[in-house]
Amino acid sequence: MNAFNSMNITSSALSAQRLRMDVVSSNMANAESTRAQFVNGEWQPYRRKMVVLQPQNQFSTFLKQAMNTNQSGDGVAVSKIVEDRSPFKLVFDPSHPDANEDGYVEMPNVDPLREMVDLISSTRSYEANVTVLNATKGIMMKTLEIGK
Repeated sequence: MNAFNSMNITSSALSAQRLRMDVVSSNMANAESTRAQFVNGEWQPYRRKMVVLQPQNQFSTFLKQAMNTNQSGDGVAVSKIVEDRSPFKLVFDPSHPDANEDGYVEMPNVDPLREMVDLISSTRSYEANVTVLNATKGIMMKTLEIGK
């Protein structure tokens, strides 16, 4: 096993969690945006976006490697960013410029509570990976001191 393999795995997780935090920030910033996309001649509200993570190495490949060697995984990667297809929220506000003939406005499908939970989750994962990185660095430094 490569001495830097743990650091490579941890750095991939750090990058993925940072992107999750960026997407949550974008969702929160657009939580009131009623004109995000122009579709079929009409403005559509902002749609919540979500990050989809997957292992960098497929399980079957990892299993074959594990059976032959003492090899660990390759980390995590962002496979795609998808839009949440849940319906928009209808809010009664007849004075809003985007209100329909019944006085309802389609608002983005962003739930601030859900976004805060996602933000806390990604922040905690990021912090855990920083701890792993620091522990790995400490182990490597102690290993170098053995030779003195």
